[in-house]
Amino acid sequence: MGLRGTALAGAVLIGASFLPLSAHAQENASEDASAQPAAMTPKNQIEADEGDHHEGYYYPKPGSFEHYPARVYTLPESDRVRRQAFIIGLTKQLVGGQYAPTYAIFAKGNASDKLIIVALADGQLNTIYRARALLATFTSVARATSFFQQNTQPDEATFLDLLKLLGFKRVTLSDGREFAHQIIID
Repeated sequence: MGLRGTALAGAVLIGASFLPLSAHAQENASEDASAQPAAMTPKNQIEADEGDHHEGYYYPKPGSFEHYPARVYTLPESDRVRRQAFIIGLTKQLVGGQYAPTYAIFAKGNASDKLIIVALADGQLNTIYRARALLATFTSVARATSFFQQNTQPDEATFLDLLKLLGFKRVTLSDGREFAHQIIID
């Protein structure tokens, strides 16, 4: 994974540590544990609830979209402040490392419920496969956090499920130049 990848994975752990660890296990776990993640859909089938005001500013128009059927529900105490605390934890870890960060991670929208990840260097995060690999790396690290273990079935849940717990509705991953992929968290 390399030092930068390790630092980014560590950022997920740090970000999750900013979440209150006293949250109880989720009582209303998704009844369909066999839900298949990430069904691809044509871009004309995606309708943004309030429009995508960040397209063209932080990232180019997404060329691919998918819906992720989360295996969990948003925790009642997950609000804008909690999502911002999570992003602050991630960002602190990224900028506090030995190397310049290779990604910017931030939350946008009135409720800070749109997560955006943008590569800061050419040749990174420029394919759907690299985007999914990054999310898979985040999943591996998130599974080690007590928050994730207390609120999910850690062996089945993903980083996108963690985002659902926190109340994120959309994730956009981009190389900051030509590639952008958007995931709607259902």
